[in-house]
Amino acid sequence: MQFEVWAPQADRVTLHCEGATRALERDPDRAGWWWGEAEARDGTRYGFALDDGPVLPDPRSRRQPDGPDGLSAVVDQGTYVWRTQWAGRPLPGAVLYELHVGTYTREGTLDAAAERLEHLAELGITHVELMPLSPFPGRHGWGYEGVSLWAVHEPYGGPEALKRFVDRAHELGLGVVLDVVHNHFGPSGNYLPVFGPYLTDTHQTPWGAAVNLDAPGSDEVRAFLVQSALAWLRDYRIDGLRLDAVHALKDTRACHFLEELSTAVDALAADLGRPLSLIAESDLNDPRLITAREAGGIGLHAQWNDDFHHTLHVALTGESQGYYADFARAPMAGLAKTLTGGYFHDGTYSSFRGRRHGRPLDRTRTAAHRLLGYGQTHDQVGNRAQGDRLAATISPGLLACAATLTLTAPFTPMLFMGEEWAAGTPWQFFTDHTDPELAEAVRRGRRREFAAHGWAEEDVPDPQDPATRERSCLDWSELDGEPHARVLAWYRRLIALRHEQPDLTDPDLADTKVAYDERERWLAFRRGDVRVAVNLAKEPAAIPLGPRKADVLAAWEPVEAPGADGVLHVPGESGVVLLQG
Repeated sequence: MQFEVWAPQADRVTLHCEGATRALERDPDRAGWWWGEAEARDGTRYGFALDDGPVLPDPRSRRQPDGPDGLSAVVDQGTYVWRTQWAGRPLPGAVLYELHVGTYTREGTLDAAAERLEHLAELGITHVELMPLSPFPGRHGWGYEGVSLWAVHEPYGGPEALKRFVDRAHELGLGVVLDVVHNHFGPSGNYLPVFGPYLTDTHQTPWGAAVNLDAPGSDEVRAFLVQSALAWLRDYRIDGLRLDAVHALKDTRACHFLEELSTAVDALAADLGRPLSLIAESDLNDPRLITAREAGGIGLHAQWNDDFHHTLHVALTGESQGYYADFARAPMAGLAKTLTGGYFHDGTYSSFRGRRHGRPLDRTRTAAHRLLGYGQTHDQVGNRAQGDRLAATISPGLLACAATLTLTAPFTPMLFMGEEWAAGTPWQFFTDHTDPELAEAVRRGRRREFAAHGWAEEDVPDPQDPATRERSCLDWSELDGEPHARVLAWYRRLIALRHEQPDLTDPDLADTKVAYDERERWLAFRRGDVRVAVNLAKEPAAIPLGPRKADVLAAWEPVEAPGADGVLHVPGESGVVLLQG
């Protein structure tokens, strides 16, 4: 088979394959590329040596059987026989579920996670969003310090296990979205800078030098990232990609990297004949990200909407530290603004940033499904000092209110694993760094970060302690106990309503009408003929819905339909969904 590698700064490149060596030749048609042929089959180990240096893994390795520091292995993508014919699932009408393979089950493997997919299908989920799978040092971690961006973390089961997982998901009617990290590479086991200018000092990011998207050599770096993305979608039949922190992609070129990526993904979707989605995590509040390219936008298909999360979190908990301060002055008004306009910060002043932030979203042109709404995510739970979920802070009734708003809002809803049954387990920050100095630096940094917010050092979990990961694994035995079973039934009912009522997936963001009372802590909104009301106060609330007759479709606590006066009486800490005739 043919082996090739981009190493523009090398004078000599040697292929080491199954104990034999072979000098590669320069490719006359592609500057910086080297190539050669050698006998190989599925599983053959190999690596490259530059200028007689150490043997390194292939930057485009499809498998790292011994981890990021070991030799690469050939993967024959044709050996797996797919069981399921799959036409794909589009994003409109979707309900996403964010899942971390290493803690979804105690086994922490893709095969073990696949055995729990029936739970999600029965819940009404349409897409599973997997947190990053690229290899990283050690066994356990969040996955955002991955290297070998084309490979699957071996302790999770490697490439064959991912195909089995996707096959099983598709068999159950579930799409699969994969979280990919293009904005930085992991600090340990990353050999990309040895091969070429994958990083640049032209820009800086929170992780150091930026990925090279606009400096000399960036054509090949961009191609590396784009082709990696296409490989996940093509070879593993993934249905979409979640793009981590796109605001950290520093690119000054006329055609932004994300536009190049969206163009390539749309072309692949047309070629495959099934829908493919790109979902951005973005701190920019810039609607151009999710505006079509032909309308002058970047052309991504959706983005996470942290503004909805932040307003909801503050309304539920009363927290006002850090970036929550911007949303704490009038949280019910903030919810009303995000439900009707998408963004909270749309050019308004942000006290957390000390400047104006965001840009207005044209709600008459932007389909509501292009914004993802959520009450919890891996970031918003795991980046708390003790990784405590909402269930550890608020009552089951307020959890029901959070679910009501998330699952009936105009946005595409997303759940974080375990949220649907008010999981009692935390989800903490954990690592398994094999470099002792890096492990200690992460440990100290974590404790220093939270010490600044008043946390005692002993109260911040040690990321390197195996018990931190163990505490973060879901406890599936909770489902039959209370309040877990009741919360799970509520989620199932709300998701079923979302699938049953066309008004709840109407893409017209401008059609949402909201009323609220900041002091009484209730909010109600209308989407077509569906009416939704939540009462966050402990005391009952009288909410005027108008004179039209309404039937109760779902209620957390027993509720009578409004009488002739059109007033709905909602018990404290409860949510209601109604249908008006």
